[in-house]
Amino acid sequence: MEPHQSLEPLARELALLPPSLGPVRLIGIDGHAGSGKSTFAGRLAEALGGAPVLHLDDVASHAELFGWEERLRVQVLEPLADGRPAHWAPYDWVERRFGPERVLEPAPVLLVEGVGAGRRALRPHLARLLWMETPRAESWLRGRERDGRELAGFWDGWERAERAHFSSDPSRPFADTLVRQSSTGYEWSSGTGATAGNPASLTDRDELPRA
Repeated sequence: MEPHQSLEPLARELALLPPSLGPVRLIGIDGHAGSGKSTFAGRLAEALGGAPVLHLDDVASHAELFGWEERLRVQVLEPLADGRPAHWAPYDWVERRFGPERVLEPAPVLLVEGVGAGRRALRPHLARLLWMETPRAESWLRGRERDGRELAGFWDGWERAERAHFSSDPSRPFADTLVRQSSTGYEWSSGTGATAGNPASLTDRDELPRA
C-alpha cells in the first residue's frame, strides 16, 4: 500500500465502475466496529462530489444488530434496483424506535458503510467492497473509548454479536480493496490479490497464539 493525501484517485476509480444496482454503483465499506468506516465514508463521499452515504447503524436496531438484511432489501435495494427512490426509516438508538421516513435517490454512486456491508446477502449488489484494514482489538478499543463507560454493557454484547457474525459470514476474504489509515491520509490496495497472502491478516492477528 502507498499513502495518499487525497481520495480523489480512488473516487475516480469507483465512479468509472459499471452500475451494480439498477443505475447505482453501490460501494460497500465494511470493517470492525470502531475501525474508522464512517469517517472514511464521509471523506470518500466528498471526493465523489457529495455522494450519499447509507449508514448501517441506521438500519440495524437493538433487537436486530445483524438481522436487518430483509428490511434493507425491501426498503432500499429493491427500489434502487428499479431506478426508484428508496423510502426508509432510520433507527433512533436513544429512543429505541424507528424515526421519520427518509428518501434516498438512486444516485450514480451510493456508499453503504457499516459492519456487515460486505455480507453475502449484499455482495451480489455491490460494485466494489472496501475493507477497513484495522485490527479487531484496536478497532474495538477505539469504539469503547469513543462511546465511554456508559455504553460498556452495549459493547460487551456487540463484541459477541460481531464475532458470531463474521464467523458465519465473513467479509474481508471477499473485499476488492483494503484500506488503512496512515499518518498522511489513507492507503489502499485493490485487485484480486488484495486479500491474498498471510491468513493471519491484520484483522485476525489478535487471534494468534501468544508466546
